[in-house]
Amino acid sequence: MEQFEWEQLSPEEKKKQLYLIQKKTLEDFLERGAISKAQFDKSLGDLTEKMGMSGVS
Repeated sequence: MEQFEWEQLSPEEKKKQLYLIQKKTLEDFLERGAISKAQFDKSLGDLTEKMGMSGVS
């Protein structure tokens, strides 16, 4: 995302984008075998809970 686009987002939208970026990172780690499925599930669950993103997929 470009700097200008980022600046136009509301704080809640920025939080959602950060969550999605972190989720993608975890998915990439899982895909490459850097973490196990159990580690992925735990990390994603913790991330989702701490960021309050239970409704985001």
